Amino acid sequence: MITKIEKKEIKETVCLDILEALPEWFEIPESRVSYSKACREMPFWADTEADTVRGFIAMKETSQYAAEIYVMGIKKEYHRQGIGKALFHAFYAYAKNHGYEFIHVKTVRQGIYADYDQTNAFYRAVGFRELECMEDLWDAANPCQVYVMAVR
Repeated sequence: MITKIEKKEIKETVCLDILEALPEWFEIPESRVSYSKACREMPFWADTEADTVRGFIAMKETSQYAAEIYVMGIKKEYHRQGIGKALFHAFYAYAKNHGYEFIHVKTVRQGIYADYDQTNAFYRAVGFRELECMEDLWDAANPCQVYVMAVR
């Protein structure tokens, strides 16, 4: 079940717990803490089943016209069960209802790491399109692929 979470401390805890369970994608401890603290101030949804949080998504407004999937994570044992799509649809509905015209997300470019190839495939499957790759935004080993989608 997808639920919009309002309590700041729950957002932070959920984010940190799930990111710590996903070291293949979020290997730097300081970045996990940074993501989780930032989530306190963002629209945030979680998927739960029988008191188990299986995944989450957080939205960052980047302009009055655009919002970003700031961070998203689904525990590995729940991958490929539709949770990511359900979380994305909650995010998208919120973006549409709040008048955003575009949504976007950043990830590591396709072909660099197998785990991120799955991430890229997910974003393309839900309808994102490649906007640009910023080779040096993060570092040379992690070229940043930016995906974008119009909200209709």
